Amino acid sequence: MSEYQYYEFLAIDRPLDEGELAQVRALSTRAHITPTSFTNEYHWGDFRGDTTKLVEQLYDAHLYYANWGSRRLVLRLPAALLSAKAAAPYALEESLSVWTCSGHTLLDFSLSSEDGGEWDFESEFSLSAFVGLRAELAAGDLRGLYVAWLAGLGMWEPAEDDEEEEYVGEVEPLVPAGLASLTGPQRALVDFLGVDPDLLAVAAQASAPAPQAAAVDRANLAEFIARLPAEEKDALLLEAALGTAPQPGPQLLARHRAARLSGPCSAADAAERRTAAQLLGAAHLYRTERTHRAAEEKATAARARAEGISQARDAHLARLAQDTERAWQDVDKLIGEKKAGPYDVAVTLLTDLREIHARSGTSSAFEDRVGALRATHRGKPSLMRRFDAVGMPNP
Repeated sequence: MSEYQYYEFLAIDRPLDEGELAQVRALSTRAHITPTSFTNEYHWGDFRGDTTKLVEQLYDAHLYYANWGSRRLVLRLPAALLSAKAAAPYALEESLSVWTCSGHTLLDFSLSSEDGGEWDFESEFSLSAFVGLRAELAAGDLRGLYVAWLAGLGMWEPAEDDEEEEYVGEVEPLVPAGLASLTGPQRALVDFLGVDPDLLAVAAQASAPAPQAAAVDRANLAEFIARLPAEEKDALLLEAALGTAPQPGPQLLARHRAARLSGPCSAADAAERRTAAQLLGAAHLYRTERTHRAAEEKATAARARAEGISQARDAHLARLAQDTERAWQDVDKLIGEKKAGPYDVAVTLLTDLREIHARSGTSSAFEDRVGALRATHRGKPSLMRRFDAVGMPNP
Protein backbone atom coordinates (compact mmCIF):
# COMPACT_ATOMS: atom_id res chain seq x y z
CA MET A 1 0.00 0.00 0.00
CA SER A 2 1.73 3.21 -1.17
CA GLU A 3 2.14 6.00 1.35
CA TYR A 4 1.64 9.66 0.49
CA GLN A 5 2.30 12.80 2.55
CA TYR A 6 1.86 16.43 1.55
CA TYR A 7 3.49 19.44 3.27
CA GLU A 8 2.80 23.08 2.44
CA PHE A 9 3.81 26.32 4.21
CA LEU A 10 2.99 29.94 3.41
CA ALA A 11 4.60 33.16 4.66
CA ILE A 12 1.87 35.77 4.38
CA ASP A 13 2.77 38.76 6.55
CA ARG A 14 6.38 38.93 5.40
CA PRO A 15 8.65 36.89 3.11
CA LEU A 16 11.55 34.86 4.44
CA ASP A 17 14.98 36.48 4.29
CA GLU A 18 18.06 34.79 2.85
CA GLY A 19 19.12 33.27 6.18
CA GLU A 20 15.69 31.83 6.75
CA LEU A 21 15.55 30.46 3.22
CA ALA A 22 18.89 28.72 3.79
CA GLN A 23 17.45 27.25 6.99
CA VAL A 24 14.44 25.67 5.27
CA ARG A 25 16.43 24.58 2.20
CA ALA A 26 18.61 22.52 4.52
CA LEU A 27 15.51 20.52 5.47
CA SER A 28 14.70 19.28 1.96
CA THR A 29 16.47 19.05 -1.38
CA ARG A 30 13.29 18.21 -3.31
CA ALA A 31 10.88 20.81 -1.97
CA HIS A 32 9.69 23.74 -4.06
CA ILE A 33 10.82 26.73 -1.98
CA THR A 34 10.28 30.46 -2.50
CA PRO A 35 10.52 33.40 -0.06
CA THR A 36 6.77 32.96 0.61
CA SER A 37 6.12 29.22 0.20
CA PHE A 38 7.38 25.71 0.81
CA THR A 39 5.76 22.66 -0.82
CA ASN A 40 6.82 19.04 -0.86
CA GLU A 41 5.34 15.57 -1.36
CA TYR A 42 6.61 12.31 0.07
CA HIS A 43 5.90 8.84 -1.31
CA TRP A 44 8.40 7.32 1.08
CA GLY A 45 10.30 8.69 4.06
CA ASP A 46 9.33 11.70 6.17
CA PHE A 47 9.96 15.45 6.38
CA ARG A 48 13.02 16.14 8.52
CA GLY A 49 11.86 19.47 9.91
CA ASP A 50 9.75 20.32 12.95
CA THR A 51 6.56 21.61 11.36
CA THR A 52 5.31 23.25 14.56
CA LYS A 53 8.53 25.21 15.06
CA LEU A 54 8.53 26.30 11.42
CA VAL A 55 5.11 27.88 11.86
CA GLU A 56 6.01 29.38 15.22
CA GLN A 57 9.17 30.98 13.80
CA LEU A 58 8.75 31.52 10.04
CA TYR A 59 5.42 30.73 8.41
CA ASP A 60 1.86 31.96 8.89
CA ALA A 61 0.06 28.86 7.58
CA HIS A 62 0.82 25.14 7.27
CA LEU A 63 -1.10 22.28 5.67
CA TYR A 64 -0.35 18.59 6.06
CA TYR A 65 -2.26 15.51 5.04
CA ALA A 66 -1.48 11.85 4.48
CA ASN A 67 -3.43 9.17 2.66
CA TRP A 68 -3.77 7.09 5.85
CA GLY A 69 -6.11 9.74 7.26
CA SER A 70 -4.03 12.27 9.20
CA ARG A 71 -4.81 15.92 8.46
CA ARG A 72 -3.46 19.13 9.97
CA LEU A 73 -3.91 22.84 9.34
CA VAL A 74 -1.98 25.37 11.41
CA LEU A 75 -2.60 29.12 11.25
CA ARG A 76 -0.52 31.83 12.93
CA LEU A 77 -1.97 35.28 13.59
CA PRO A 78 -0.68 38.28 15.50
CA ALA A 79 -2.13 38.07 18.99
CA ALA A 80 -3.39 41.64 18.57
CA LEU A 81 -5.74 40.35 15.84
CA LEU A 82 -6.89 37.20 17.61
CA SER A 83 -5.99 36.48 21.21
CA ALA A 84 -5.52 32.98 22.55
CA LYS A 85 -8.10 33.87 25.19
CA ALA A 86 -10.73 34.48 22.49
CA ALA A 87 -9.90 31.24 20.66
CA ALA A 88 -9.40 28.93 23.64
CA PRO A 89 -13.13 28.28 24.36
CA TYR A 90 -13.36 26.53 20.96
CA ALA A 91 -10.43 24.17 21.59
CA LEU A 92 -11.06 20.43 21.93
CA GLU A 93 -8.33 17.82 22.20
CA GLU A 94 -9.72 15.94 19.21
CA SER A 95 -9.70 18.81 16.72
CA LEU A 96 -8.23 22.17 17.80
CA SER A 97 -5.27 23.29 19.91
CA VAL A 98 -4.51 26.93 20.73
CA TRP A 99 -1.27 28.42 22.07
CA THR A 100 0.85 31.56 21.89
CA CYS A 101 4.41 32.11 20.75
CA SER A 102 6.39 35.33 20.23
CA GLY A 103 3.35 37.61 20.09
CA HIS A 104 1.32 35.28 17.89
CA THR A 105 -1.69 33.06 18.44
CA LEU A 106 -1.39 29.64 16.83
CA LEU A 107 -4.37 27.50 15.87
CA ASP A 108 -3.81 23.81 15.16
CA PHE A 109 -6.79 22.19 13.39
CA SER A 110 -6.20 18.45 13.19
CA LEU A 111 -7.68 15.07 12.39
CA SER A 112 -5.64 12.09 13.54
CA SER A 113 -5.18 8.90 11.56
CA GLU A 114 -7.34 7.05 14.09
CA ASP A 115 -10.17 9.52 13.46
CA GLY A 116 -9.57 9.67 9.71
CA GLY A 117 -10.85 6.15 9.08
CA GLU A 118 -9.91 4.27 5.94
CA TRP A 119 -6.98 5.14 3.69
CA ASP A 120 -7.87 7.94 1.31
CA PHE A 121 -6.24 7.90 -2.12
CA GLU A 122 -8.57 10.44 -3.74
CA SER A 123 -8.62 13.62 -1.63
CA GLU A 124 -6.32 16.50 -2.51
CA PHE A 125 -5.96 19.74 -0.56
CA SER A 126 -4.12 23.02 -0.96
CA LEU A 127 -3.51 25.89 1.44
CA SER A 128 -5.17 28.23 -1.05
CA ALA A 129 -8.52 26.73 -0.01
CA PHE A 130 -7.95 27.50 3.67
CA VAL A 131 -5.80 30.60 3.88
CA GLY A 132 -8.89 32.84 3.76
CA LEU A 133 -9.72 31.54 7.25
CA ARG A 134 -6.83 33.54 8.62
CA ALA A 135 -8.19 36.85 7.33
CA GLU A 136 -11.69 35.94 8.54
CA LEU A 137 -10.44 35.15 12.03
CA ALA A 138 -8.40 38.34 12.08
CA ALA A 139 -11.58 40.26 11.24
CA GLY A 140 -13.43 38.70 14.18
CA ASP A 141 -15.29 35.96 12.26
CA LEU A 142 -14.99 32.93 14.57
CA ARG A 143 -17.08 30.48 12.55
CA GLY A 144 -13.94 28.51 11.63
CA LEU A 145 -13.20 27.94 15.31
CA TYR A 146 -16.74 26.78 16.02
CA VAL A 147 -16.53 24.41 13.03
CA ALA A 148 -13.39 22.89 14.60
CA TRP A 149 -15.18 22.51 17.95
CA LEU A 150 -18.03 20.68 16.20
CA ALA A 151 -15.51 18.43 14.44
CA GLY A 152 -14.06 17.40 17.80
CA LEU A 153 -17.50 16.87 19.29
CA GLY A 154 -18.51 14.68 16.35
CA MET A 155 -15.59 12.35 17.11
CA TRP A 156 -16.91 11.56 20.58
CA GLU A 157 -18.34 8.09 21.07
CA PRO A 158 -21.95 7.71 22.25
CA ALA A 159 -21.91 8.22 25.99
CA GLU A 160 -21.90 5.27 28.36
CA ASP A 161 -23.58 5.57 31.75
CA ASP A 162 -20.34 6.46 33.49
CA GLU A 163 -19.53 9.13 30.86
CA GLU A 164 -22.86 10.94 30.90
CA GLU A 165 -21.50 13.64 33.20
CA GLU A 166 -18.86 14.60 30.62
CA TYR A 167 -21.46 14.97 27.89
CA VAL A 168 -23.72 17.08 30.08
CA GLY A 169 -20.83 19.11 31.47
CA GLU A 170 -19.32 20.07 28.10
CA VAL A 171 -21.12 23.24 26.99
CA GLU A 172 -20.74 24.71 23.54
CA PRO A 173 -18.76 27.97 23.19
CA LEU A 174 -20.42 31.15 21.99
CA VAL A 175 -22.16 30.37 18.68
CA PRO A 176 -20.99 32.78 15.94
CA ALA A 177 -23.47 34.31 13.54
CA GLY A 178 -23.76 32.91 10.04
CA LEU A 179 -23.27 29.18 10.66
CA ALA A 180 -26.03 28.46 8.16
CA SER A 181 -24.16 30.34 5.40
CA LEU A 182 -20.49 29.42 5.68
CA THR A 183 -17.87 31.00 3.45
CA GLY A 184 -15.78 29.00 0.99
CA PRO A 185 -12.78 28.61 3.35
CA GLN A 186 -15.10 27.62 6.20
CA ARG A 187 -16.84 25.05 4.03
CA ALA A 188 -13.43 23.69 3.02
CA LEU A 189 -12.58 23.30 6.72
CA VAL A 190 -15.85 21.42 7.27
CA ASP A 191 -14.80 18.92 4.59
CA PHE A 192 -11.20 18.77 5.78
CA LEU A 193 -12.18 17.92 9.37
CA GLY A 194 -15.10 15.69 8.39
CA VAL A 195 -17.73 17.64 10.33
CA ASP A 196 -21.03 15.77 10.61
CA PRO A 197 -23.46 17.75 8.38
CA ASP A 198 -26.39 16.91 10.65
CA LEU A 199 -24.51 18.19 13.69
CA LEU A 200 -23.64 21.37 11.80
CA ALA A 201 -27.28 21.86 10.75
CA VAL A 202 -28.47 21.50 14.35
CA ALA A 203 -25.78 23.86 15.64
CA ALA A 204 -26.74 26.46 13.00
CA GLN A 205 -30.27 26.61 14.41
CA ALA A 206 -28.92 28.72 17.29
CA SER A 207 -26.83 30.97 15.03
CA ALA A 208 -27.97 34.44 14.04
CA PRO A 209 -27.82 35.40 10.35
CA ALA A 210 -24.43 36.56 9.13
CA PRO A 211 -24.15 40.34 9.44
CA GLN A 212 -23.88 42.34 6.26
CA ALA A 213 -20.52 43.96 5.65
CA ALA A 214 -20.69 47.60 6.61
CA ALA A 215 -18.61 50.49 5.36
CA VAL A 216 -15.99 51.79 7.76
CA ASP A 217 -17.09 54.92 9.61
CA ARG A 218 -14.03 57.14 9.15
CA ALA A 219 -14.84 59.42 12.08
CA ASN A 220 -15.51 56.48 14.40
CA LEU A 221 -12.27 54.80 13.33
CA ALA A 222 -10.32 58.02 13.86
CA GLU A 223 -11.74 58.30 17.36
CA PHE A 224 -10.80 54.68 18.09
CA ILE A 225 -7.20 55.25 16.91
CA ALA A 226 -6.92 58.46 18.90
CA ARG A 227 -7.72 56.56 22.09
CA LEU A 228 -4.88 54.07 21.55
CA PRO A 229 -1.83 54.57 23.82
CA ALA A 230 0.89 56.63 22.16
CA GLU A 231 3.50 53.92 22.83
CA GLU A 232 1.38 51.35 20.99
CA LYS A 233 0.90 53.63 17.97
CA ASP A 234 4.62 54.39 17.86
CA ALA A 235 5.43 50.68 17.97
CA LEU A 236 3.01 49.93 15.13
CA LEU A 237 4.55 52.62 12.93
CA LEU A 238 8.11 51.57 13.73
CA GLU A 239 7.45 47.89 12.90
CA ALA A 240 5.65 48.88 9.70
CA ALA A 241 8.55 51.10 8.63
CA LEU A 242 11.10 48.34 9.33
CA GLY A 243 8.97 45.66 7.69
CA THR A 244 9.24 43.48 10.81
CA ALA A 245 5.47 43.13 11.23
CA PRO A 246 2.37 43.18 9.01
CA GLN A 247 1.08 46.53 7.86
CA PRO A 248 -0.97 48.02 10.71
CA GLY A 249 -4.03 48.87 8.62
CA PRO A 250 -5.79 45.44 8.66
CA GLN A 251 -4.86 44.98 12.32
CA LEU A 252 -6.36 48.32 13.36
CA LEU A 253 -9.50 47.71 11.29
CA ALA A 254 -9.95 44.29 12.87
CA ARG A 255 -9.53 45.67 16.38
CA HIS A 256 -11.94 48.50 15.61
CA ARG A 257 -14.53 46.06 14.25
CA ALA A 258 -14.11 43.73 17.22
CA ALA A 259 -14.50 46.61 19.65
CA ARG A 260 -17.82 47.56 18.03
CA LEU A 261 -19.21 44.03 17.71
CA SER A 262 -17.94 42.32 20.83
CA GLY A 263 -19.48 42.50 24.23
CA PRO A 264 -19.83 40.40 27.37
CA CYS A 265 -22.06 37.41 27.04
CA SER A 266 -25.30 37.92 28.94
CA ALA A 267 -26.64 35.44 31.49
CA ALA A 268 -29.40 34.58 29.02
CA ASP A 269 -26.82 33.79 26.31
CA ALA A 270 -24.97 31.46 28.69
CA ALA A 271 -28.18 29.76 29.76
CA GLU A 272 -29.14 29.06 26.16
CA ARG A 273 -25.87 27.37 25.25
CA ARG A 274 -26.33 23.68 24.59
CA THR A 275 -24.45 20.78 26.10
CA ALA A 276 -22.62 18.13 24.12
CA ALA A 277 -25.35 15.67 25.05
CA GLN A 278 -28.07 18.00 23.76
CA LEU A 279 -26.27 18.71 20.48
CA LEU A 280 -25.42 15.09 19.77
CA GLY A 281 -28.94 13.99 20.69
CA ALA A 282 -30.48 16.68 18.49
CA ALA A 283 -28.16 15.71 15.61
CA HIS A 284 -29.24 12.06 15.96
CA LEU A 285 -32.91 13.08 15.87
CA TYR A 286 -32.28 15.41 12.92
CA ARG A 287 -30.46 12.62 11.05
CA THR A 288 -33.27 10.15 11.75
CA GLU A 289 -35.93 12.58 10.54
CA ARG A 290 -33.87 13.56 7.49
CA THR A 291 -33.31 9.91 6.57
CA HIS A 292 -37.04 9.22 6.99
CA ARG A 293 -37.93 12.20 4.81
CA ALA A 294 -35.44 11.11 2.17
CA ALA A 295 -36.88 7.58 2.18
CA GLU A 296 -40.41 8.95 1.84
CA GLU A 297 -39.36 11.25 -1.00
CA LYS A 298 -37.63 8.34 -2.74
CA ALA A 299 -40.70 6.14 -2.34
CA THR A 300 -42.96 8.93 -3.63
CA ALA A 301 -40.72 9.45 -6.64
CA ALA A 302 -40.67 5.69 -7.29
CA ARG A 303 -44.48 5.56 -7.14
CA ALA A 304 -44.71 8.50 -9.52
CA ARG A 305 -42.31 6.81 -11.94
CA ALA A 306 -44.25 3.55 -11.72
CA GLU A 307 -47.52 5.37 -12.30
CA GLY A 308 -46.04 7.15 -15.30
CA ILE A 309 -44.76 3.87 -16.72
CA SER A 310 -48.14 2.25 -16.13
CA GLN A 311 -49.96 5.10 -17.84
CA ALA A 312 -47.59 4.99 -20.79
CA ARG A 313 -48.06 1.23 -21.12
CA ASP A 314 -51.83 1.58 -20.94
CA ALA A 315 -51.71 4.14 -23.74
CA HIS A 316 -49.44 1.89 -25.79
CA LEU A 317 -51.73 -1.14 -25.36
CA ALA A 318 -54.79 0.98 -26.18
CA ARG A 319 -53.22 2.00 -29.48
CA LEU A 320 -52.22 -1.59 -30.25
CA ALA A 321 -55.71 -2.89 -29.40
CA GLN A 322 -57.22 -0.74 -32.15
CA ASP A 323 -55.86 -3.17 -34.76
CA THR A 324 -54.70 -6.44 -33.20
CA GLU A 325 -54.87 -8.27 -36.51
CA ARG A 326 -52.17 -6.03 -37.91
CA ALA A 327 -50.08 -6.72 -34.83
CA TRP A 328 -50.37 -10.49 -35.44
CA GLN A 329 -49.28 -9.92 -39.03
CA ASP A 330 -46.26 -7.98 -37.77
CA VAL A 331 -45.35 -10.94 -35.55
CA ASP A 332 -45.40 -13.25 -38.59
CA LYS A 333 -43.18 -10.88 -40.59
CA LEU A 334 -40.66 -10.52 -37.75
CA ILE A 335 -40.39 -14.28 -37.24
CA GLY A 336 -39.96 -14.70 -40.97
CA GLU A 337 -36.69 -12.70 -40.83
CA LYS A 338 -35.08 -15.56 -38.86
CA LYS A 339 -32.81 -13.20 -36.89
CA ALA A 340 -32.25 -12.71 -33.17
CA GLY A 341 -33.24 -9.04 -33.12
CA PRO A 342 -36.56 -9.47 -34.93
CA TYR A 343 -37.28 -12.55 -32.75
CA ASP A 344 -36.93 -10.36 -29.65
CA VAL A 345 -39.26 -7.71 -31.09
CA ALA A 346 -41.80 -10.40 -32.04
CA VAL A 347 -41.78 -11.84 -28.51
CA THR A 348 -42.25 -8.34 -27.02
CA LEU A 349 -45.19 -7.76 -29.35
CA LEU A 350 -46.68 -11.14 -28.36
CA THR A 351 -46.35 -10.17 -24.68
CA ASP A 352 -48.37 -7.02 -25.40
CA LEU A 353 -50.99 -9.02 -27.31
CA ARG A 354 -51.30 -11.47 -24.42
CA GLU A 355 -52.15 -8.62 -22.04
CA ILE A 356 -54.63 -7.09 -24.51
CA HIS A 357 -56.44 -10.43 -24.92
CA ALA A 358 -56.44 -10.95 -21.13
CA ARG A 359 -58.02 -7.54 -20.55
CA SER A 360 -60.68 -8.24 -23.17
CA GLY A 361 -61.40 -11.76 -21.88
CA THR A 362 -60.20 -13.50 -25.04
CA SER A 363 -57.15 -15.32 -23.64
CA SER A 364 -58.22 -18.60 -25.19
CA ALA A 365 -58.05 -17.05 -28.67
CA PHE A 366 -54.55 -15.82 -27.86
CA GLU A 367 -53.48 -19.28 -26.72
CA ASP A 368 -54.82 -20.83 -29.92
CA ARG A 369 -52.86 -18.43 -32.14
CA VAL A 370 -49.63 -18.86 -30.16
CA GLY A 371 -50.13 -22.63 -30.34
CA ALA A 372 -50.42 -22.33 -34.11
CA LEU A 373 -47.20 -20.27 -34.18
CA ARG A 374 -45.37 -22.94 -32.18
CA ALA A 375 -46.60 -25.67 -34.52
CA THR A 376 -45.47 -23.71 -37.58
CA HIS A 377 -42.03 -22.80 -36.21
CA ARG A 378 -41.01 -25.87 -34.17
CA GLY A 379 -37.86 -26.02 -36.23
CA LYS A 380 -36.66 -22.67 -34.85
CA PRO A 381 -35.13 -23.58 -31.43
CA SER A 382 -33.90 -20.04 -30.79
CA LEU A 383 -37.44 -18.67 -31.21
CA MET A 384 -38.90 -21.49 -29.07
CA ARG A 385 -36.46 -20.68 -26.26
CA ARG A 386 -37.64 -17.07 -26.36
CA PHE A 387 -41.28 -18.23 -26.20
CA ASP A 388 -40.51 -20.41 -23.19
CA ALA A 389 -38.58 -17.66 -21.41
CA VAL A 390 -41.62 -15.35 -21.33
CA GLY A 391 -44.12 -18.14 -20.65
CA MET A 392 -45.91 -18.29 -23.99
CA PRO A 393 -48.56 -21.04 -24.09
CA ASN A 394 -47.32 -24.44 -25.22
CA PRO A 395 -50.29 -26.68 -25.83
